[in-house]
Amino acid sequence: MYRFAHLSDCHLGAQKQAMLQELEGKAFRMAIDDALDNDIDFMIIAGDLFHSNLPNMKTVKMATRELRRVRDEGIPVYVNYGSHDYSPSHTSMIDILESAGLIENVVRPVPGRKLGLEFTEDETTGARITGLSGRSRNLEKDYYMMLDREALEVEEGFKIFVFHSAITQFKTEEIADAESIDLNLFPRGFDYYAGGHVHKRSTHNEDGYGCMVFPGALFGSYARDLEDTARGEMRGYYLVDFNETLRGLEFREIMPAGFEYIEVDVDGITAREAMRKIESCIAEHDVRGRVVMLRIRGGLSSGKTSEIDSGVIRRILRDRGALTVNINRHGIRPPEIEKVRVSETEIPRIEEKILREKLAGLGVKNMKLKSASGLKMASEVLKRIRNEKREGETREDYEQRIIEDALEVLGLEIEGGDGA
Repeated sequence: MYRFAHLSDCHLGAQKQAMLQELEGKAFRMAIDDALDNDIDFMIIAGDLFHSNLPNMKTVKMATRELRRVRDEGIPVYVNYGSHDYSPSHTSMIDILESAGLIENVVRPVPGRKLGLEFTEDETTGARITGLSGRSRNLEKDYYMMLDREALEVEEGFKIFVFHSAITQFKTEEIADAESIDLNLFPRGFDYYAGGHVHKRSTHNEDGYGCMVFPGALFGSYARDLEDTARGEMRGYYLVDFNETLRGLEFREIMPAGFEYIEVDVDGITAREAMRKIESCIAEHDVRGRVVMLRIRGGLSSGKTSEIDSGVIRRILRDRGALTVNINRHGIRPPEIEKVRVSETEIPRIEEKILREKLAGLGVKNMKLKSASGLKMASEVLKRIRNEKREGETREDYEQRIIEDALEVLGLEIEGGDGA
């Protein structure tokens, strides 16, 4: 019996806040520790080991140290590019680590009329591994369209296909609009399909295909990932047992810290009442040593959204022992502004008032324009300008007619016209 670890979407370097950076690295170390403790023969990281193709050096140093531990145990680490660490020019940190002998990229295209793929054979287990990389904006779809599936399907042995894409038939409502690859574009007959890119874990079994597995994000690269974790989404990786066929699948949970989800509905109350309600809700939760994900939503009845002071809320939570705090306030809506209805009979009076104010502010010597006759003249110009375009009238003719009408009201003529 053999065993391998299947990780994906580590997104090392994604977090910018110091505490979350520490937890991101801790999750990776914990996964390596757990995999080594479970006597794996090799490891697969199905894309997005890093959050960018050239991450910061602190992140690289940490990842290198952990991957060296795996290599020193004589355990190969097989990878593909994810959509974040992909580089068409092979200048990704993935390529640098491969040059250093710490990992091996199993995506090895064979040029031809169709896109062929070489297999990488694991020396210890004989498992045959190949796959395709992920690319931003789902550009890897072109590779799947060109893929020589027949050549891959006739290959013998325990076969693993590594990929980094959502699959159309497996999309949930949450990612319904996400780019994806149709299942029919995948080669059939592999024993295991090691997936990445989708940040929630799932397993699928379809006729003609082996087990298709998404471990989900190891820690999470975005606030929504951390919020999902706080709401109960398990994070970790899979241990896979096999010999000639797949024998077992076990999800190993990796939690570098506790998470707490708090949601407060402020709909229909004032901003001051909202602050009091938020403080009351916080008091009901034990946040000591936890990453707190706070979501505030609802429409305020009065007050300003700025009166819900994130700084004060964050300070309260930290004083209560929270490791770090993320506040999602995108769902807060300001009080609705009552619409002022204006009847048709009021419109001329309102226009007259506005024109009077504008004419009074004109810096002109001709006082006639500021008088009652000037007001009447301005009103008539406005009326002429409102005339709609006539049926069959060109745009140029329409504009010329409006100009001439306005000049007529003002007692002027077009320069260069008759009598000028």
